[in-house]
Amino acid sequence: MPPAVQAWLTLLLGVNLLAPLFLFETLEARMVLATMLASVLPLTWITAAAGFSRLLGLGHILWVPLVVFLWRALPDYSAGTLVGVWLRAVIALNTASLVIDAIDVRRYVRGDRGEVA
Repeated sequence: MPPAVQAWLTLLLGVNLLAPLFLFETLEARMVLATMLASVLPLTWITAAAGFSRLLGLGHILWVPLVVFLWRALPDYSAGTLVGVWLRAVIALNTASLVIDAIDVRRYVRGDRGEVA
């Protein structure tokens, strides 16, 4: 896997899996963590069925309602607080990831079915 992709995945895991453990007292952190854990099963199924392909973008489908939920929570957290900064980071990074996922799934549907590195 290219270093840039590794860095991107590390960043996503940090804000979606690690940070919520330190902010667990908030509903938003618990929802992010629960969504990450719930995404493991579809990601596993897709990998078993199609390998490490562009179809894996479907495994993040649960992030769509999560991002909407987090967006609605924004007014409750100032951008000057730790939770507020984290919340904005999760929304921005997950939204960017969803755009990449949509492009990947589209490419898969159009025939680009090889494994991605």
